[in-house]
Amino acid sequence: MSSATWTDDTAFETALSNAAREVDTVMDRLISVPPGPEARVFEAMRYAVLGPGKRLRPFLVMASARLFAVSRRSALQVAAAVEMVHAYSLVHDDLPAMDNSDLRRGRPTCHKQFDDATAVLAGDGLLTLAFEVLANRDTHGDPTVRCELVSALALAAGDQGMVGGQMFDLIAEHRPDLDIGAITRLQRLKTGALIAFSCEAGAILGKAPHDARLALRGYAHDLGLAFQIADDLLDVEGTPEMTGKPVGQDVIAGKATFVSILGVERARAQARLLVGQAVAHLDIFDANTELLCQTARFVVERRA
Repeated sequence: MSSATWTDDTAFETALSNAAREVDTVMDRLISVPPGPEARVFEAMRYAVLGPGKRLRPFLVMASARLFAVSRRSALQVAAAVEMVHAYSLVHDDLPAMDNSDLRRGRPTCHKQFDDATAVLAGDGLLTLAFEVLANRDTHGDPTVRCELVSALALAAGDQGMVGGQMFDLIAEHRPDLDIGAITRLQRLKTGALIAFSCEAGAILGKAPHDARLALRGYAHDLGLAFQIADDLLDVEGTPEMTGKPVGQDVIAGKATFVSILGVERARAQARLLVGQAVAHLDIFDANTELLCQTARFVVERRA
């Protein structure tokens, strides 16, 4: 495993790519293909989770863990678990019963590369493996910390988080009259909950005090909304070559989004405002926050 470290002077893009490489190494080890008929689902899991991607959520885990001097091994275990959950959500989101997408991260979606049933099982496999990883002693020596990680990720990924948000999103496709408050709640569930867990995971690993966790929750809340506004802008202004996935789908569906309600310029201004608010939440920390600050800026400036 790489022993690369970051300092506040490390270039953001370098830190992001180094973290992605380390997380991929861990996931490659955790998802080895066994012999036998079940090998196909492992191959699909690997296809889904080891493909191209920024690994932003794992990066947030690792950057937040730095605030509390958490061991890199522990941070990488949690980072890998988060990426597994994120990848599972994309596999299921792309299925014909959901968004019916053929392209993800510039290549065929999992159900196109394999088949619908295998994609469903691959997503199920990634989700359950994530909790197996969190419960493993390699993640943290204290079983109480491991239990808290399992509970917090279950809440973020389940019916009160990402799954509930996905249901809300499916309903929203037939509700173009949704107001900004409803869209904000939808995105806090669908996108923001897993981002929030990623930010707070470092505090859980480091047994941080309540005020530190509260600050990271505030940072994550504003970051998650800024991230979704940037996604909505890319759906309007981007291209499939740029984003690696179909664009313009929300407009075609007549779906209410931050951009459809606020307009492009107001939405962009709101995203920048949210970034400023996110960064302000980090003021309680004395050091090691520069990469989190740069992450917030990256979220609204990214082109994919």
